[in-house]
Amino acid sequence: MPRHFESAPGLCDKPDRDTQSYLFNQTMLRIKDPAVSLDFYTRVLGMRLIRKLDFPEAKFTLYFLTYLNDTEATEVPEDDAKRLTYTFGRQAMLELTHNWGTEDDADFQYHNGNDQPQGFGHIGITVPDVYAAAERFESLDVTFVKKPDDGRMKGLAFIKDPDGYWIEILQADMMERQSQAAASA
Repeated sequence: MPRHFESAPGLCDKPDRDTQSYLFNQTMLRIKDPAVSLDFYTRVLGMRLIRKLDFPEAKFTLYFLTYLNDTEATEVPEDDAKRLTYTFGRQAMLELTHNWGTEDDADFQYHNGNDQPQGFGHIGITVPDVYAAAERFESLDVTFVKKPDDGRMKGLAFIKDPDGYWIEILQADMMERQSQAAASA
């Protein structure tokens, strides 16, 4: 069985065995105001806060969020130490980092990675129905970069979080559905 499912220059076909148990755990975004960002990620996007870590000596706080269904939520340990291990053992966590005091500076803002010079682009959230999600986001006054039928790529949206970071909203089967519809047309 081949290691990769596609071909591209630079792929390593024989990785070091030590990497076999590695796991992609988190993406970190710096946030200006935790109250505003936590409202967005928990109310608007439906994520759950798993762990909050304060570092008073360095004046910052980390918030670890993810998606959990109700069954998975019962598996989250209540013990702080065990929950910390659980947090760093999960896949696909979002770490929001708040440097204390930024929320009080009206002119403070982070670079979103999409303005010049470009770098970081976006995070992606899969939803069951991208059109229904876009309608909901619109009703919640979420800022759109792209609505599902804007531009050349149909069936996906981009919204902005309170710090201006882009979030791609996609439906897992949308591109497959579009290619099947085009083939039958």
